[in-house]
Amino acid sequence: QVQLVESGGGLVQAGGSLRLSCAASERTFNMYAMGWFRQAPEKEREFVAALSSSGSLTSYADSVKGRFTITRDNAKNTVYLQMNSLKPEDTAGYYCAAALKSGSDWHKTPRTKYEYTYWGQGTQVTVSS
Repeated sequence: QVQLVESGGGLVQAGGSLRLSCAASERTFNMYAMGWFRQAPEKEREFVAALSSSGSLTSYADSVKGRFTITRDNAKNTVYLQMNSLKPEDTAGYYCAAALKSGSDWHKTPRTKYEYTYWGQGTQVTVSS
């Protein structure tokens, strides 16, 4: 069982930045592809970004490409989401997720929520205009 704990959310003005963190309990953290999703009220949970377990490949939703960056620090069992040039439409609960991807799946960057097994409790990001 992998436990994920997000932090770093908050209230920020449009154009500002935030960095979200997600700490994992799993000592084999480097075998997991990691993803960030977000969910606004009355909307479906949507993909934001993913990072392969190899750490070499990333994938982003078109809406955040060029503004958000996903990285990982395997020594700290932590994945980050750096969010720059924030917009009011980025307001949502942000969730990190883990998907076991080792061996031949080393470079995969899952984009659908169904591919992820473990989820954090979420952290709220609110962007004011």
